[in-house]
Order: sequence, then C-alpha cells, then structure tokens
Amino acid sequence: MRERAAWLCAALALAGAAHAADPVAYRVEFVKSGDPALDSAAAQASTLAALAQALPPAPVALIRRAQSDTALFTTILHSLAYDQGTVSITLDGHPLTSPSLLPTLDALPPKQPITVKVTFQKGPAYRLGAITLTGAPPGLALPPRLRPGQPATAAPILAEAARLQATLRDQGYGFATVPTPRAIADPITHTLAITYQITPGPRVSLGSITFTGLTRTNQAFLRRHSGLTPGTPYSAAEIEAARARLLALGIFASLTTAPLPPPDATGRVPVTFQADMRKRHSVTLSADYATDTGLGLGTSWLDRNLLGRAETLTLSANATGLGGTGTKAPGYDLKADFQKPDFLSQNQSLDLSIEGLRSALTAYDRTALLTTAGLIRPLSPNLTLHIAGQFTSERVHQEGVTRSYVLAQLPASLLFSTVQNPLEPTGGWQAGLALTPTKPLIGGHAPFLIASANGSAYLRLSRATLIAVHAQLAGIYGASLFQVPPDERLYAGGSGTVRGFTYQTIGPLFPDDKPKGGLSLDAFSLELRQHLTPHIGLVPFIDAGQVGAGNAPFTGQLHVSAGLGLRYYTAIGP
Repeated sequence: MRERAAWLCAALALAGAAHAADPVAYRVEFVKSGDPALDSAAAQASTLAALAQALPPAPVALIRRAQSDTALFTTILHSLAYDQGTVSITLDGHPLTSPSLLPTLDALPPKQPITVKVTFQKGPAYRLGAITLTGAPPGLALPPRLRPGQPATAAPILAEAARLQATLRDQGYGFATVPTPRAIADPITHTLAITYQITPGPRVSLGSITFTGLTRTNQAFLRRHSGLTPGTPYSAAEIEAARARLLALGIFASLTTAPLPPPDATGRVPVTFQADMRKRHSVTLSADYATDTGLGLGTSWLDRNLLGRAETLTLSANATGLGGTGTKAPGYDLKADFQKPDFLSQNQSLDLSIEGLRSALTAYDRTALLTTAGLIRPLSPNLTLHIAGQFTSERVHQEGVTRSYVLAQLPASLLFSTVQNPLEPTGGWQAGLALTPTKPLIGGHAPFLIASANGSAYLRLSRATLIAVHAQLAGIYGASLFQVPPDERLYAGGSGTVRGFTYQTIGPLFPDDKPKGGLSLDAFSLELRQHLTPHIGLVPFIDAGQVGAGNAPFTGQLHVSAGLGLRYYTAIGP
C-alpha cells in the first residue's frame, strides 16, 4: 500500500511538472518612449521579440527571458544618456516581481496568448560635464573631440578612449593603453563627468622588420615594399598601412603582426609579420554569354610568385564569338601576361604581355598579334596612371578588302575612383581619361590620336535601391575615316553601349548595312537597381548613344533604348 502511495505521488508530481512546462504563447508590445533611437534599439536587441514566434518558452523560461531583457534595456537606456531611466515589463498585466506571476502563467489554458508589455521611463537626458585626461605624456597635445554639453551617449565616449589610444600609438607610444573611462553622474545637474586614465608607456621606435611563414619569397623585397624603416618613430597606423600594401601583392592568404616584445636598450621594438601564404599556382575555368558577342569559354593558369618577389605570370586561352548576333564565326584569344611589382620604384609595376587573337565580327574580321610593355603607378589612393608602349601586327578584312597593318601606339590612361566594390558598387564615383597616340608603320600614312573619357556614379537611395549613371565620350583625331584601321574606329550598339541594338551597328553603315565605324562616339546609360529580395533584383534602364563619321562630338543619329534587367546576387557579385 505504501509503495502504491509513493508511485501515485510520483505520478502526480510528473503530471504537475509536465503542465508547468507547457509553452506560453505571447506577443510583445513596446510602448512608445518618445525617442525613436531608444525604441528602435530596444526592438532590435530584444530576446523576447526575437524568439516570440520561433521558440515559445515555458513559464519560468519566459520570466527569465523578460528579466534578461530588463537588464539589457537598462543598459540601452544608459548608453543613450538616460542614466536615471528605468524599464518595466509586465506579463499579462503582472509585474515580474509579483508573487502570483508564476502560478498565473502555470494556470493558463494551452496556447492562450498573453501580452508582454515593455514600458520605458526615460528620465532626464544627461549631458557631458567635465572631461579630464590624466597621465598624458608631457608636451603631447591630445585635444579631446568630446565637448561639455554634448549628449552623454555611450558610443562616442567609448570611441574617444579608442581614439586617444590609437593617437598615442601613432606618436611612438607603442604600448599605450586607455581603458574604459570612469564616469560620475550628477543627478542634480544631470551631467556626466568623464575621466580618461592614460598609461602611455615608453616612447619607442621601429626595430628590425621580419617575416615568418614565408615560402620562396625574398624578405628584403617584402621589407622594401612595406615602406617601414627601422629607427623611425613607432606608428601603429603606418604598420597597418604596410600590412595592407603587403596583402595587396596577392601572395598572402592572411598577414598578421605578432605582439610587440619589450623594447631593447636603445628603445627599439622589432615588428614581425606572421604570414600564411596562398597557393602559388591556380587554374581557372570561365564561361560567359551575351546575345551580341556570343558564348565565350576560357581557361587560365597563374603563377603568383614566379621569381620570389610577387611576380605574376598568367597564361590564358579563350574561345570567343560562339553563336552571337554580332559575330560571324568563332574566334580565339591567347595571351601571356607578366607583372612585376616595385619595378624601378616602390608601388610601380611593370606589365609585359603578348597576345594573339582572331575575331569575326559583323563589322570586320581581324587576326592580330599584340606586344605590350607598360607601367602601372598609383599616384594616390584613388588615382592610378597606366602608360605603355604597344606594337600591333594585324590583318583586317572589311567589305571584301583585306589590309595588313603594323601600328606603334603609346596608350596612357588615368583612372580616379572612389568605388569600394567594383563588382557591386554601393556608392561613389569614378572617371577615366585615355589617350592613345598611334603611328601606322605599315598599312597607313597618317598618325592619329584616339581620345576617350568615361565616368560612372552610384547614388544609394536606400538599402534596396541604387541609381547608376554611366557616360562615355570618344574621338579620333589626325586622320580621315578610312585612314584609320577598321578595328580602331568607334562603334556602338550592344551590351557595352546601347543595349537593344545589334552589336556595332549604331553609326555610319556601308550600302549593305554593315557597320562602317566612325570617328566620334557618345553614349549614356541610366539604371535603377532595385533589390526585391537579398538575392533577386530588377534593373530598369535607359541607354542612348550615337557615332559620327567626323570627329566632332554629339554628331550622328541618336539611338535610344529602354529595357528591364533581372539580377541574381551572389556572395562575390551580381
């Protein structure tokens, strides 16, 4: 009998525990506080709101979830300068401290939703009072960016500590620390006094620059490319800039700096870069299709550290013009390209290439061999100069006539760009200018100049909407139309200029309606790039352009098209 009673008690206890564990359905109601920033931050950070539908909790878990949000909301209040602010959360009208809260939740019928109400009492908004720096090195000016009277929000107060520490480490104090500042609130004046305690440590200079983890790469070359000089004052910003320059070589998968050791007797600290090398060789396969230029299939082989100083050698082979409306037969493009960084000068690259190609386009057939030697030099973080010498030996067939040409050219271009991600710009603009003086050695008599300018601008209207504008202008000067080889003339129409028109067919035409080419070109495009989902977008566009037989701009017959594009956004680009 005693055993049956014990079993019955255990069963009743399990039944009670099972009932207590029934999940509670609820919805969260935020009472407007009058501060949109507070309301937005609370709604985004709330665990109650985030898990309401995905994970309904048992009563005890719901209470703990609300208690956790109470502490979180209090932190948000203080971070937004409401240092006397409080928050109250009620569950079905009961405060969290109510003794009857848990029994009430336990007694709820299954799946009956309740309301979780969040109410803020902001109190007065605090402002900054006195701002004090202690421990700063004598003679070093560290004017704070904060000013008394500003709202005492947490983000700029904490950011100021990081800025002061970074400033010290850029002025030679490589071991300087500025911890979280001390804040004292005055509930009478509603101000917050801030004290930054600076520990500068010794002032040091750069010692040796070394690398670990290298394979076949010359350390002396890397030291020169870094731009760091032993004996100069230590600067964390300069070291980070050097790391960025080294990463741009393309031979490192990652590059970090080791923790600083104590300075030596002369006050120098060595800097060690810890390298994780990329694979030296890579092979790529590619495919592209456009209705005008057809299907392209390609492969390439890359050696990204050919001679141990980050030289790259790229061998590529491409089949082109397979089935396009602007092509008559398949073609090919075979190319070898060699680049050597820091050629004759730091950050100046040598670019050597040889290329053989064949194309059969609506406008002309061409078989050519191009050899190029050029220099690429950044003039500033946003401005790049590219100048080269190029020899082209080619045979071009147009309108039943085949001519051979040998051209000596000196192409030079300047590109200014503030665009951060060329594959998917989110803002900024870029502009380019190119000049190509050309002297025919065989097949022509008059030298000529090809000049072109282009620009693009990207205006972000919202996270999902962007306007893109493109414009280009070009002209050929010094020779008449038929003194310029057909492949050097200007053409429009197709995906590169005015979409919706057959490739190269905008401009002067022969009597059989084949493209003749021109000496002037202007084209314009306006796009609205609209995300429908994170991965799907629509792009309505308007294109316009014209090609003239003479070199005067904005002549010829203007052609305009409008259309709608569909985009799929991947992790690397659309």
